[in-house]
Amino acid sequence: VQLQASGGGLVQAGGSLRLSCAASGSIFSINLMGWYRQAPGKQRELVATITSGKTTNYADSVKGRFTISRDNGKSTMYLQMNSLKPEDTAVYYCAADERITPPNMRMDYWGKGTQVTVSS
Repeated sequence: VQLQASGGGLVQAGGSLRLSCAASGSIFSINLMGWYRQAPGKQRELVATITSGKTTNYADSVKGRFTISRDNGKSTMYLQMNSLKPEDTAVYYCAADERITPPNMRMDYWGKGTQVTVSS
């Protein structure tokens, strides 16, 4: 499975961005997809996940502001980010796994990150 994230950029606080993650390869086996982020000097954190049945979960820090979705027909996952804050600045990674609940939510397949910078 190969994942390609895109859509990052520079935005002012309060603005919006939409990230995309295109999947290719043996995508029929994928049951879980998600977005992680890593800010400078911080550990990578899970932002949101979505199952093949489109059940979603969010980190408390982004609930009500971010929306994860997936278009199975296009093999693409999205992260709509609204009301962005400077603390959302990070490199965002998309990930996928064949398991619904991988141990410690560490997924097997990863894309390269895309930088999101929110200015105050």
